[in-house]
Amino acid sequence: MAAPRIKLDKKEAKKGDIVEVKALVAHVMESGQRKNAKGEIIPRKILNKFTCTVAGKEVFSADFEPAIAANPYIQFKFRATESGPVVLTWVDDDGSKIVGEDKITVS
Repeated sequence: MAAPRIKLDKKEAKKGDIVEVKALVAHVMESGQRKNAKGEIIPRKILNKFTCTVAGKEVFSADFEPAIAANPYIQFKFRATESGPVVLTWVDDDGSKIVGEDKITVS
């Protein structure tokens, strides 16, 4: 599986600046409502939880439902308060995680 693509509109920010995050992750997002060629239901496999932390503190989270498209794209903003890693984590139904990381410097 390919690493998520993450883009911060600012890698360096002043304290209090708004930083926009755009992220794309490769995932099939199978809803559990389709059938295969044999007529058997394809088991549900979706990314159901997303979180973003900056310097270890959660700044954004979302719960995903089966209606989310494959290869989900997410865009959000947070207020820069301290320097550190920006960690994006997607959690699958089976508990597996896809993690991507960038870094921001706040002055």
